[in-house]
Amino acid sequence: MRIDIISIFPPLLAGVFEHSIIKRVRDRGIVDIQVHDLRDYTTDRHRTVDDYPYGGGAGMVMKPEPWFRAVESLRMQGSAGRAILLTPQGQQLNQRVVQRLASEDRLIILCGRYEGVDERVAERLVDEEISIGDYVLSGGEPAAVVLVDAIVRLQPGALGSSESIVEETFMEGLLEYPQYTRPPEFRGWRVPDILLSGDHGAVDEWRRQRQIERTRERRPDLWAKLSNSDDDVIETTT
Repeated sequence: MRIDIISIFPPLLAGVFEHSIIKRVRDRGIVDIQVHDLRDYTTDRHRTVDDYPYGGGAGMVMKPEPWFRAVESLRMQGSAGRAILLTPQGQQLNQRVVQRLASEDRLIILCGRYEGVDERVAERLVDEEISIGDYVLSGGEPAAVVLVDAIVRLQPGALGSSESIVEETFMEGLLEYPQYTRPPEFRGWRVPDILLSGDHGAVDEWRRQRQIERTRERRPDLWAKLSNSDDDVIETTT
């Protein structure tokens, strides 16, 4: 898989991908991540990427020309890929979206700044817009890190165990069950006896019930979606 990220601040991203799982995946050749400077696709001596908004208003808007030049140039270097604009107006990122994007052979991620990007970029250049949450960031770079991390860990061979992916939070729409490790007792707080029993069937059932309880209590929004779906994820609820 290849991931191209376009930003006016490449240094914000360069070091992030040199550590942990992402670094290992890159070193193994599973994912090729390239960061590009949007200003390299400008044509004026000031390398201008923004201008005042038509109709007035505060702040600056990113110009369409550099974005079109950047994406079109990158697409000439290989497959067209799927271009994604990171913006608060986009579809909310969730695990289903991550799984879908992880199956692509190439992604081109656009990191906006300032008051936003000229609407013609969203309408005519990118394939979809994505938001990582209902809050405002200074730019798309932090969102790009979140998106890339979520996608990379789903690539075959990225994690040590395939079970790690299957059992992760949100894979079935449920939060993950509580996790414990040694020592079995710490400051008087014991690990639940069922986890020390060696009864794998009972452990699986305990974990399942904790997932259901946590989701219902902590994320009523997710619980409502599950309750209204046709899935059998919550068949065991009481």
